[in-house]
Amino acid sequence: MSASIPHADNDAGRPRPVFDDPRVYLAGERTLLAWIRTGIALMGLGFVVARFGMFLREIAASQHNLPPPTAGLSLWIGSSLIVVGILTILQSAMSHLRFVHRLARGEPYVPPRISPGVVVAFLLAALGIAMAAHMVAAAR
Repeated sequence: MSASIPHADNDAGRPRPVFDDPRVYLAGERTLLAWIRTGIALMGLGFVVARFGMFLREIAASQHNLPPPTAGLSLWIGSSLIVVGILTILQSAMSHLRFVHRLARGEPYVPPRISPGVVVAFLLAALGIAMAAHMVAAAR
């Protein structure tokens, strides 16, 4: 069963198959670009978080306090955010390729079993909890 949508420009008023409608492909492109922006934002945030630990060490050194021996948890959390950003971009590219191939074969859209947005949300929540715990521990 081929999915189709009505289209006013179609001759004889027959519904046009979805894979012939450029709006469907362009919607997939917009989704891909949104996921790429999300991945880039995650990587940028990870870089800032990772470098923030170094910034704190420099401030401590300028005040003649002994800096901590390592960059601390901020390096690990920042690196984790960068990895989540990379995985987000790779997953979105693979998902888009699967979508385009299905579209070219005329197959219907099948949503993923687990939403990528929910996976990213849970990963970010876990990293947020780790950052909050680190900040509370550092304030003591």
